[in-house]
Amino acid sequence: MHRTIFDTEHQLFRDAFSSFLHKEVLPHQAQWERDGVVSREVWRKAGSMGFLLPWADEQYGGAGLKDFRYEQIMCEELAKINESGFMLPLHSALCGPYIAEYGNAEQKARLLPGIISGELILAVAMTEPSAGSDLAGMRTTAVEQDDHYLLNGSKVFISNGHLADVVIVAAKTDPANKHAMGLFLVERDMPGFERGQKLEKLGMKSQDTSELFFNNVKVPKSNVLGDAKGGFFYLMNMLAQERLTNACGAVAGAEAALQTTIDYVRERKAFGRPIGHFQNTRFKLAQMRTEIDVAQVFVDRCVQDHNEKKLTPEVAAEAKLFTTELLGRVVDEGVQLHGGWGYMWEYPICKMYANARIQRIFAGTSEIMKEIISRGMKL
Repeated sequence: MHRTIFDTEHQLFRDAFSSFLHKEVLPHQAQWERDGVVSREVWRKAGSMGFLLPWADEQYGGAGLKDFRYEQIMCEELAKINESGFMLPLHSALCGPYIAEYGNAEQKARLLPGIISGELILAVAMTEPSAGSDLAGMRTTAVEQDDHYLLNGSKVFISNGHLADVVIVAAKTDPANKHAMGLFLVERDMPGFERGQKLEKLGMKSQDTSELFFNNVKVPKSNVLGDAKGGFFYLMNMLAQERLTNACGAVAGAEAALQTTIDYVRERKAFGRPIGHFQNTRFKLAQMRTEIDVAQVFVDRCVQDHNEKKLTPEVAAEAKLFTTELLGRVVDEGVQLHGGWGYMWEYPICKMYANARIQRIFAGTSEIMKEIISRGMKL
């Protein structure tokens, strides 16, 4: 289906980013899977090419491209090559905006240049062993002292947890108010900040996911983002963009899974003819083609609304819910149409299947998305 959302400059950006991925990412994917982490070098190279925080102001080294379509393009191109370890969208579209939106002038001047160049890698730490979607149930605390906050607790399932140089940590700051929390910039070498081993996962093998521990970490007050009691509001305010980012990647992942399945059924033969000639195969592919096109139109509209600051949390939740559930169906059908080969790691559809399963869980489960949507319906 022809898309009308992009202009010439977007296509030039897409071509440049695709070329970068084919040169600097594709040749290393197998090694990164074995290592359980991507290289720091790829981050620096991405920074040197202007692909990190392209929306940031030029005074910090950004390109000033305040248009979410550039983030959308990068999500799509990463999905095309099935790259789940290089978490550029997390760094640029999820974490970086917290500093730009809630950081003060000193924090921006100190941190943004390194974040844009790839010297400083970002992560955000919200989820805890006993608190996932329920942010108000977190137990990590930050107690105010003279010139710092004393941070104690742990976080789990933190993407970029091993590589991150700066982690945006959410912590409770007022025991009497479950919604009073702050966002704290915890830097790599702060005493008391420790990382657990990289967690072994079903998919996303090259994505360094870690448990983080904070034992009496002294976080200077200069490392607090905004109001030390306003973090819950900050997190809620940013979740619409996070979920839109998920939706962009999910519908692109579904498209990539469909294309690799089409390629397979055209070549694979059974009973003397390509399996793409069988009615069952054709009907399943037709259904997937239709649903992906519908989803893409919806996501493109959400991106346009977000650029105009009109995207609501409820609609962002709809986009995240629909596209990640769609992705799950498409990769499952893709494996089925591949037969036994679909279960082999050497085939892209197998990795796509493994990588896709988390999409319905992180950034808010499908059930939480339905809760958000239903609240918007005044139910």
